[in-house]
Amino acid sequence: MLLWVLAGLLLLFSSLDVWYFLRAAVVVLRAWLQGPVWDVLAEQRVRGRVLPHDVDYLGHMNNGRYLRECDFARFALYTRNGVFKATRALGGNMVVGASTIRYRRSLGLGEAFEVRSRILSWDDKSFYVEQRFVSCADGFVSAVMLCRQNVLRCSPDEILQFLCKKKVECPEYPEELKHWISFITASSQALRAESSLEDKSK
Repeated sequence: MLLWVLAGLLLLFSSLDVWYFLRAAVVVLRAWLQGPVWDVLAEQRVRGRVLPHDVDYLGHMNNGRYLRECDFARFALYTRNGVFKATRALGGNMVVGASTIRYRRSLGLGEAFEVRSRILSWDDKSFYVEQRFVSCADGFVSAVMLCRQNVLRCSPDEILQFLCKKKVECPEYPEELKHWISFITASSQALRAESSLEDKSK
């Protein structure tokens, strides 16, 4: 019996990133226990610390840990501001459509940090989320991530109207967000054009 249990655990850990899903569940549960935040656009903060298995050969936090921390911080944000709840109620879903991160200063081994997340704006299909990594030692912004969170089978406007019971005015796009949207739009158009040329050549 013990061998079957060990074999099952081995299969599970080799086929799935179990620790990711466990951490995600803990983050959502903790955010749910903290209670709701009524301002959907308010900034949410999640703390973390650079651990030995997160660093590269230079002793800095690696890119994979940055991306994971952004995932978990968004889970906490959407749980507390009600976006997850509204999306489920409307029969929708959300996936990451695009993201970019700008590094300003590396986070070192043992350094404590906060991930400060907020919804900057939205359009017909997506929320645009900003996430800042802030060192707890001196308050320096070590990295900034922009994420386009695509909404499927409903829209950001429907989600916000469900939560606020009224039409919510969309904030003006910051300049940095405008430049990034222009870049990913041009990149998508170029890839579509390249794909159509490949299809024609076949």
